[in-house]
Amino acid sequence: MIEIKIKDDYIKLGQLIKLAGLVGSGLEAKLEIVNGNVKLNGKTEIQRGKKVVPGDVVEYKGNSIKVINI
Repeated sequence: MIEIKIKDDYIKLGQLIKLAGLVGSGLEAKLEIVNGNVKLNGKTEIQRGKKVVPGDVVEYKGNSIKVINI
């Protein structure tokens, strides 16, 4: 599981998968999300601007990303 530490209250879904290094660009992140390839807490999420808060888990192509506070 990849852990991403954030100092703010949330991070947007598209930014998160880019920050985790799972996509190469914001455009690629957008396309993967709107095509239904990303799950947030076990449910398919198609809003790239969806707020992801500490404790949430995102799944993408066999990878899990957990957001935690600094």
